[in-house]
Amino acid sequence: MNHNGSSARDTIPDVIYNRENIYEGDLVHYFRAVFEYARNLSLPYHNFRHMLHVTRLCYGACKFYGMHELHPRERRNLLIAALFHDFDHTGRAGPDRINIAQAIRGFERHCFSADREYLPRVIDIIQATEWPRAKLARGYPLPELILRDADSAQGLDPAWIQQTIFGLAAEWGKSPLDLLKGQPEFIAGLRFQTSWAKHRFPQRLIDARVAEACELLALLGVKA
Repeated sequence: MNHNGSSARDTIPDVIYNRENIYEGDLVHYFRAVFEYARNLSLPYHNFRHMLHVTRLCYGACKFYGMHELHPRERRNLLIAALFHDFDHTGRAGPDRINIAQAIRGFERHCFSADREYLPRVIDIIQATEWPRAKLARGYPLPELILRDADSAQGLDPAWIQQTIFGLAAEWGKSPLDLLKGQPEFIAGLRFQTSWAKHRFPQRLIDARVAEACELLALLGVKA
């Protein structure tokens, strides 16, 4: 394991089966529910890849923190919320509260009997991902902060050009160039709230992505 809480392993089956005993139980029931029933899996951005990307990042965060900082039950709540946070996303521009409501309904439909007691807690974590990000006027618990940071980090993934530039453009009805023009400012403005995300995405990585976006604009003859 490296300093950011991830390892070279951490495949999706590793995460779902909980092969390293990081959280309580496993996520097989929920993975099957998302795979078989979620209607957003082929969207340009809010798709299966994004849902798994966020879940895998949250799994890395669970490994970063000690058990006293993040209890195994709360780790499970966090990872369930990560899997469901964009369940049945509309893939359209508009109030994100609609998408949050869809995700919550999806989780309620598929909530495993053993997790019923914690359904309100998982819903709280999902609600923290509503976009645009609400100001941290109230102190979010650590799981909410982890999920918010993980959800904001898609633009720092190696597949960011396809996922963000073309994916979000298609969902928002904009041109890829319009999305690319906004990336230097957006990425430079990322403010992670957790010590995990600050280790996982250090400033040098953010600066490098900003520089890459500016160079891509230059290639297209556009001044950043």
